[in-house]
Amino acid sequence: MRYNKLGRTGLFVSELCLGAMTFGGGEGIWEHIGAVQQQEADDLIRRAFDGGINFIDTADVYSDGLSEQITGQALKNLGLKRDEVVVATKVFGQTGQGVNSRGASRYHIMEAAKASLKRMQLDHIDLYQIHGFDPATPIEETLDALDTLVAQGHVRYIGISNWAAWQITKALGISERLDLARFVSLQAYYTIAGRDLERELVPMLQSEGLGLLVWSPLAGGLLSGKYGRDGKTGADGRRAGFAFPPVDHDRGLAVIDAMRPLAEARGVSVAQIAIAWLLHRPVVTSVIIGARREDQLADNIAAASVSLTADEMKQLDEVSRLPPEYPGWMFDRQGEYRQTQLEQAAPRLGR
Repeated sequence: MRYNKLGRTGLFVSELCLGAMTFGGGEGIWEHIGAVQQQEADDLIRRAFDGGINFIDTADVYSDGLSEQITGQALKNLGLKRDEVVVATKVFGQTGQGVNSRGASRYHIMEAAKASLKRMQLDHIDLYQIHGFDPATPIEETLDALDTLVAQGHVRYIGISNWAAWQITKALGISERLDLARFVSLQAYYTIAGRDLERELVPMLQSEGLGLLVWSPLAGGLLSGKYGRDGKTGADGRRAGFAFPPVDHDRGLAVIDAMRPLAEARGVSVAQIAIAWLLHRPVVTSVIIGARREDQLADNIAAASVSLTADEMKQLDEVSRLPPEYPGWMFDRQGEYRQTQLEQAAPRLGR
């Protein structure tokens, strides 16, 4: 297991992060995602940390707060040292019936942080993330509330999830102008079958020095290895009842076709190849893996040991490449000469 710096911070997190979205269960989407209970969660977290994972991610809306509760209790049951565990959770979704029990307002953030700490039996949250963009709340208000939590010691670092590049850069500018705590990471959907964030978000992350935490690396189970062109496999998988996130089906199947021989040649699963592809992307800080069973978790952890050659990465990149869109294709055309100059000058500049 390798450990990467989280953005510009001095905090190191494992390249794989245990996602607790499967903890709890319940009605609605939660019955399709997972219903891992306390003893099973204890076993999964123990297996994860024995495998070198020091990072766990949850959210206050997962199973209506039960995921946080189970996570916190598991840390206590296992006797894990607090300074050896990086705990991340999120705020934004509806957590009550009140009109203000949602969003990224100061009102909701302060109340939600207090509730999350109580459920997890912790005195601080290592990474507190805004789960989505709130069009009703000024970014200044959100940042000011998060800055207060950092100043009070209840939160160590702050991040966002599912924001657009322009929203993040605006927030970073506000933080600098008002001297407020700065977002250090983005949690976003990224997979070899869904590379949309490479258009705007990846260049922004690299420019501004934010870490990238990847959710749904297997495209909601599509890349688990259960699915194929026959349409029969995967009938009992999660996507059969909850087809999320949306995926270009033809491109997804083409990617599976390309990964399967690589997996067979190594004696590993298709899922491991999909995760390994992400771990080979320089922009990725940590890949969030979720599991209902220990064997699933062990398979995902093993992906950290899978090495792909440059030729194999090129092959997978080609089959999964996004179609060109404006202004990207214009950047490539107009910037080609200058990029060539930069590459030729790099050795002389000591790069």
